[in-house]
Amino acid sequence: MVTLTRIYTRGGDKGQTSLGTGERVDKDSLRVETYGTVDEANAAIGLARLSAAPDLDAMLSTIQNDLFDLGADLCCPGDIEGALRVTQGQVDRLEREIDAMNADLSPLDSFVLPGGTPCAAHLHLARTVTRRAERHLVALLRHEAVNPAVLKYLNRLSDHLFVASRFANAKGSLDVKWVPGASR
Repeated sequence: MVTLTRIYTRGGDKGQTSLGTGERVDKDSLRVETYGTVDEANAAIGLARLSAAPDLDAMLSTIQNDLFDLGADLCCPGDIEGALRVTQGQVDRLEREIDAMNADLSPLDSFVLPGGTPCAAHLHLARTVTRRAERHLVALLRHEAVNPAVLKYLNRLSDHLFVASRFANAKGSLDVKWVPGASR
């Protein structure tokens, strides 16, 4: 368990932060940018939970915890014994939840615009932030090794958040559909 006795350390006052290994890196490093964006996605999921139905809220609660695991994974580069790592089991759980939610949805006949219910709108925001985190991670992978399950998890999470947004929109009946060229 983590115990925090002081919130500020002054360690970042010169633009650097510590990774879980103790290594100091610039706060705008790609690794820090990636797990910072994951944290932003987690905050957007927290907003969605304010108006989520209990079954969806339970899924989102687990995802929020997973995202802290994922941040810890990214914060500890290398082969550190005992480091917290995202697992394939977490990815598999997302897939099972996607399949279960999607089974109750009608097939899409158009792209869906962010909106509908407040919960769905917040889930769309979380989805787009997750996609940004995924893009940062792909850039990071060009330079550094990362647990492969992290990329799988983020990719699956954006799908999960999309399906969850439709689920939150009264199982798709309140989806806001794109009408190509409607404002011409």
